[in-house]
Amino acid sequence: MTAESSCNTCNSNTCSAKEKGANENDAEFQARQALAARLCRIKHKIVVLSGKGGVGKSTASVNLAAGLAAEGKRVGLLDIDIHGPSIPKLLKIEKAQVQNSDDGLMPVRVGDNLFVMSIGLLMGGSSDAIIWRGPMKHNAIQQFLRDVEWGDLDYMIVDCPPGTGDEPMSVVQLIGDVDSAVVVTTPQELAIVDVRRSIMFCHRLELPILGVLENMSGFICPHCNERVDIFGSGGGKALASEMHVDFLGAVPMDLEVVKSGEEGRPVVLGAPEAESAQAFMRVVKRILDTDEKKP
Repeated sequence: MTAESSCNTCNSNTCSAKEKGANENDAEFQARQALAARLCRIKHKIVVLSGKGGVGKSTASVNLAAGLAAEGKRVGLLDIDIHGPSIPKLLKIEKAQVQNSDDGLMPVRVGDNLFVMSIGLLMGGSSDAIIWRGPMKHNAIQQFLRDVEWGDLDYMIVDCPPGTGDEPMSVVQLIGDVDSAVVVTTPQELAIVDVRRSIMFCHRLELPILGVLENMSGFICPHCNERVDIFGSGGGKALASEMHVDFLGAVPMDLEVVKSGEEGRPVVLGAPEAESAQAFMRVVKRILDTDEKKP
């Protein structure tokens, strides 16, 4: 389905891509129509954010996407971390070949229902640094959304880089109708300070927040079952309360998460009985329940 046929046959009278903008040239209009044609085939778009790196945001993105796919949903997982793409490694698809079709790049398929795209897949396993300024990153994200043959999806999960810079700003502006954001933090105050900015970022862009997810929330010793709060405890819940957003729960530090990441199989699939997997699946259920209640 081409962008032109999609827009010409669309029944919506309110879509901004139906008519050329006053200051648009033909190329800009066609590019905007192509983007709209892709996005209108994706029912729900969710961004995963964090104000700080190293909190397990990509791990959360992978497990939420895999959990939704396990529930029978067709899911796209888009990694827009240009400088540090983690998704290919977490799914062990670094060497996967991205194929071209008549309608664009084909995302890498993982299992039956999960479709993945990341700049890491286009680098052929290279460890070269990508040194791009804002406009180049914006163009790359636009191409990931517009030029990838995502097809009909129930969900798209977008794994954003840490912070509130160009990449999350671009994806929110390009998608336009993001359903919600999942904000990931760890319990300690150092992370909370930065993650607070992510929530303010969402408020400034009028982006609905599904809630705050606290990762690495305590470690349960596999030998004696004693809990050790290595990074403290309760910071995510306290932040959610302070910022008047929902708390999605706490994911403990778990050796199964590390093992699953090394094996390229999300913990929700590799060790579904683990507390970490169950914590992620509770967020998945929350996403499904929220969308079922929408008109």
